[in-house]
Amino acid sequence: MTRSLPEETDEYYHYSGSLTTPPCSEGVKWYVMDEKIEASSAQITQFQGFFNMNARPIQPLNGRVITERND
Repeated sequence: MTRSLPEETDEYYHYSGSLTTPPCSEGVKWYVMDEKIEASSAQITQFQGFFNMNARPIQPLNGRVITERND
């Protein structure tokens, strides 16, 4: 998967959250890149094969802070 990430990753959002699947434990550090990555339909299908359906409804922030980094 790291081959899919851009080499320059200076701009991203960071927050402490939880797992997306039960038991949804807290303490996970999430990093979301600011720049989109293009992918073909075949690449998306292959990527989806790595994961089971693991989305859950958006959760309240519960005091968490989202930090933006851009250099």
